[in-house]
Amino acid sequence: MKRKFVTNLVLIILLNLLIKPLWIFGIDVHVQNMFRVEFGLYSVLLNLSFVLSIVFDLGLTSFNNRHISQNHQLLQKYFSSIVVLKLILAVVYGMVTFGIAILLGYTQHLNLLFFLVLSQMLVSFTLYLRSNIAGMQMYTANSLLSVLDRALMIAFCAVLIWGRISGITFDIAWFIYAQTAAYAITAAVSFIIVLWKSKFPKLRYDHKFFLVVIRQSWPYALLALLMVAYTRIDVVMIGSMLHPLDFGKLEAGVYYQGFRLFDATYQFALLFAVLLLPMFSKMLKDKQDLHGLTLLSSLLLFIPTIALAIGSQIYSTEIMDLLYTKNVAESAAFFGILMFAFLGMAGTIIYGTLLTANGSLRALNISSAIALAINIVLNVVLIPRYYALGAAIACLATQAFAGFSQYVISAVKFGFKLNYSLIIRLIVYIVAVVLLGVWLHQLDIIWWIGFLGMLAVSMIFAMLLKLIDLRSMIRLIFSSEP
Repeated sequence: MKRKFVTNLVLIILLNLLIKPLWIFGIDVHVQNMFRVEFGLYSVLLNLSFVLSIVFDLGLTSFNNRHISQNHQLLQKYFSSIVVLKLILAVVYGMVTFGIAILLGYTQHLNLLFFLVLSQMLVSFTLYLRSNIAGMQMYTANSLLSVLDRALMIAFCAVLIWGRISGITFDIAWFIYAQTAAYAITAAVSFIIVLWKSKFPKLRYDHKFFLVVIRQSWPYALLALLMVAYTRIDVVMIGSMLHPLDFGKLEAGVYYQGFRLFDATYQFALLFAVLLLPMFSKMLKDKQDLHGLTLLSSLLLFIPTIALAIGSQIYSTEIMDLLYTKNVAESAAFFGILMFAFLGMAGTIIYGTLLTANGSLRALNISSAIALAINIVLNVVLIPRYYALGAAIACLATQAFAGFSQYVISAVKFGFKLNYSLIIRLIVYIVAVVLLGVWLHQLDIIWWIGFLGMLAVSMIFAMLLKLIDLRSMIRLIFSSEP
């Protein structure tokens, strides 16, 4: 299973490195610089629709991924009924989202919210379909689907921005339309693949099955709601708490400047969870040892993330100045904080995925509920005083608690023991990376050369300290081990 994880991780990361940076730096950042206040409004509405999208998913994706990974024969039975259930939930999701948006004072922007809600429905439906594809161990197809929507968005937005199409003036609305179209095509392709594998089942309305599935999936739904809320609610609270609302929208846009790279890093790291959930589920069913895969995936995620977080703090002003034209100093002040917060999120990606595969939802929900409470309290206290910086501090505290608590729960449940040799090597690695970064930043060289050089040398440090064993990974890829 370690070989399968490494080979598919390499494939999915290469695909995402080819596509997603083009989207983030070529399109998304460009649009944010074009429309500052409008982009702040967009980020608030986007995060509102994202937080509430759990109403549409209701935990079905995680529930389905775990069960299909362990029992492939259930695909046709589940698929024919869950599709109908999701259509019903779509209506509920739309009503809830529009109702809350009206209460928050966004009545004039319901047209934009409509397409964002539709986009979230398509994203959620695609993730559900991909959970079937991953559950059937079709990792290559799942990897290709993971970048299809972004590839289409790049093409659509490039044409709209630079194509000079007669009769179309590009604005934030067209930016949203392009994303919706890309999500629709990706959902359609995913749907065709699952239909092909499930032998074209007839859609069934089965209220008894719905009740059974909802009873089993609601802990997944609660977990998803809590995790999305404590990760995404910051932008919504900034936009709603700061008055006048135009200032709140502007400050939300400033926060999104730093949050954008944090979110992009999260999207890459989420690839680990996409691969690990079906693998962990199958290994648990087959009663295989989990320690090797857990340690391997943890080191592969944490080691580069530590270097990236340290480098982002040291070079925060230069990175923000490269990407944005306004509010550079303000966003740089909290960008590094957000990147350190990602270390906690990396913990939830590995250990939260392991606990989800194990069905330890009660412990995960308690951990996530406490994290959400920490996030809301800190945001209420800090945002009025420190604005976006306050939200970043709240994010750091929240993610640190969530990641550490889920590691502790996993260690207790699976008997993970402290590896003192590994801890010492990690401390040496962190100190070395900090000293390297500070030294390179003080040299009279182009900053991005220093930044990239720091990341490259950090990986050499990791290999010298045997935190990443490159030769073993290469042997693993070309071995016959499953």
